[in-house]
Amino acid sequence: MYKVFVNDRPLILTDKIREAGDGEYFPMNGKAVKTAVEALYKKKLSQAFIYHPNHSEILNKFTEHIPLVVAAGGVVTNPKGKVLFIYRFDKWDLPKGICKKNEPLEKCAIREVEEETGVQGLEIENILRTTYHVFRRNGKFKLKEVHWYAMKTDFNGTLVGEASEGIEKVKWKGPVKIKLALQNSYANIRSLFEPPQL
Repeated sequence: MYKVFVNDRPLILTDKIREAGDGEYFPMNGKAVKTAVEALYKKKLSQAFIYHPNHSEILNKFTEHIPLVVAAGGVVTNPKGKVLFIYRFDKWDLPKGICKKNEPLEKCAIREVEEETGVQGLEIENILRTTYHVFRRNGKFKLKEVHWYAMKTDFNGTLVGEASEGIEKVKWKGPVKIKLALQNSYANIRSLFEPPQL
């Protein structure tokens, strides 16, 4: 199963058909996929399911209809235990970006955090998880697969948001401010602060 967010609404890619009426089911074909994505994007559905019998093929089949873009980013903490956030498009977010051709994921994650925030001396601790969301660019839907890494740094210099990426603010946030920021963030960002599902 994959959970893909479309305008913060879940689109579940699954190889199981549940009998409970907890969302509309769509088959894995071009027309149905686009109908489901469009309905979620326009908030006509609260959630939807796309069914395909072979779990190992689900993501590949989906990306035949909604092209895949691979990105990487970081949940960065400093010695005080604060987490690095960026503010853009009226939401709190975490630094991430699209990987260059043949660029290793870890290298991409560090480069994007540095470029978007001005933070240096980043060290990757471990991979956290991969999130998926659909975005619209030039009228076309794309699936963004973001590989998230836990990072740490001793950096205490000036934080500089990458203006060309629309970043208005960069802030270190402690537990109370993180909770507030997540209320004005995205579902896939909130998922990074939830305990992992078993």
